[in-house]
Amino acid sequence: MTRLERSIAFVLRAGVLVSSACLALGLLLTLAGVDGRAPAVLLETGILVLISTPAARVLVSTAQYVSQRDWQFAALTAIVLAELIASAVAALVFNRRL
Repeated sequence: MTRLERSIAFVLRAGVLVSSACLALGLLLTLAGVDGRAPAVLLETGILVLISTPAARVLVSTAQYVSQRDWQFAALTAIVLAELIASAVAALVFNRRL
């Protein structure tokens, strides 16, 4: 397994584990009837981490390709990252959150 593959695997695994932990804890607190903002914050954080995990994977790939001086793949992954960022900004703008 190459360094790039190990890095990507780590990012994906960490994203899923953190997201799952936040979602599970938020669900348990909700089912236990805990009042306050904590259960909602945990659930929202879990979903946010899960949604941002693929973007983090692209960011890691871009950094790895730049460090390897593989400019063609670095440019391609940078374009994908720019499209992901643009779509997130567009969603926020059109939903009047930004």
